[in-house]
Amino acid sequence: MYQFSGKLKTFALAFMVIGALGVAYSFYNGSNTTLEDAKEIIANQHDTHGAATVATHASDAHNETKSTEHATDAHANDEHAEHVLHQLQNRPWSAFYVSLFFFLGITLLVLAFYAIQRVAQAGWSIVLFRVMEAITANLHYVSVIMLFFLIATFMHMNHLFPWMVEGTFDPASANFDPIVDVKKMWLNTPGWLMRSIVYLAGWNLYRYFVRKNSIAEDTAEGIKTYKKSYHASVIFLVFFMITESMMSWDWIMGLDPHWFSSLFGWYVLASLLVSAITVIAFVTIYLRAKGHLPFVNDSHLHDLAKYMFGFSVFWTYLWYSQFMLIWYADMSEETVYFITRFEDYNLPFLGMVVMNFVFPILLLMNSDFKRVPWFIVIGGLVILAGHYIDIFVMIMPSTVGDQWFFGIPEISALLFFLGLFIYATFSSFAKAAPLAKGNPFLHESEGFHY
Repeated sequence: MYQFSGKLKTFALAFMVIGALGVAYSFYNGSNTTLEDAKEIIANQHDTHGAATVATHASDAHNETKSTEHATDAHANDEHAEHVLHQLQNRPWSAFYVSLFFFLGITLLVLAFYAIQRVAQAGWSIVLFRVMEAITANLHYVSVIMLFFLIATFMHMNHLFPWMVEGTFDPASANFDPIVDVKKMWLNTPGWLMRSIVYLAGWNLYRYFVRKNSIAEDTAEGIKTYKKSYHASVIFLVFFMITESMMSWDWIMGLDPHWFSSLFGWYVLASLLVSAITVIAFVTIYLRAKGHLPFVNDSHLHDLAKYMFGFSVFWTYLWYSQFMLIWYADMSEETVYFITRFEDYNLPFLGMVVMNFVFPILLLMNSDFKRVPWFIVIGGLVILAGHYIDIFVMIMPSTVGDQWFFGIPEISALLFFLGLFIYATFSSFAKAAPLAKGNPFLHESEGFHY
């Protein structure tokens, strides 16, 4: 039976404490930001843009217009200064939200991948079931944090979702938005929060049931318990495919209420799925190296690496499809999403394509490399960093605009959720036998060879 080592537990708790302190400092610092601070930032931006314009004698009409707007806002536009203030105050919320969504999404997709293995009656992956079950233990913790975050947003404690601004749906208000008003059947705060609760409750209910049944399978006679998990997994996957897309619309695309993409749910799914499989590979490699998974062989790692490679290509296909169709159609209500990211997030937006596609292709295409743990770890680290940036670029432009930076708020949130993930995963792994003995396909999995 695995024992959660004191050293690893100390690391997890240290990450959580350091992260929590950094998050608290970020929120404190953000709440003390004033309108004068925002005006000073605008003035500095104006000076920078003005100097660059004079130095380069830019002739592009768009840049000239943008510089003029900056100049006007810097000197006289209090409304713009208040908007920048909201962006500055949003940064700790946004940084926390990026990490929260990233770790919640990874945990959820590990659960979905686990359900797929059960429904497909896959033989190769049974020896990895307890690893996946342990990872999904984190779902309970991050779901509670997400629920509190959503309630805080519902109570207007932040300015992340522009459609939640008072007067958005009131034709008599200066904040009335006719485009968003058309979507009020979906974009309304009671419905938004109620749907979110349904998502979180459904996911956690399945995880609780299937984990309980999985442990019961170890000592159960016959396959009655196994069939219960199978049927529950079928129902969950139907529920998951619906709610994952809806969650993507509510929690991410809702940050840009004027923009829409019919591919967005699939795009978010692909980003989180490749990250989830990478995390399964990491935890498996670690436990195997410590001698706790002697029944896992190189062929199991090879299959995990194949999924990492394959879904990296799938993500790239969806990224290209979404971008190319919008670029080719050249419709202003669609292209504004990418214009913002090209102008203010050029390096992370294009850099993640290299990290999420080019690097995995070069490193994991060779079949032999897929069996080498340190190759998988190197490729996986780049993949996880690249998809964190992917989520970062989905959220930050809409919430903080060009007032972004990777500093204390972002690092602190990452450390906190990483520590929580480690604690939840390895605590759960220590509570059950490392091998799911009651599964009828166990012998096939133990003898699996590619």
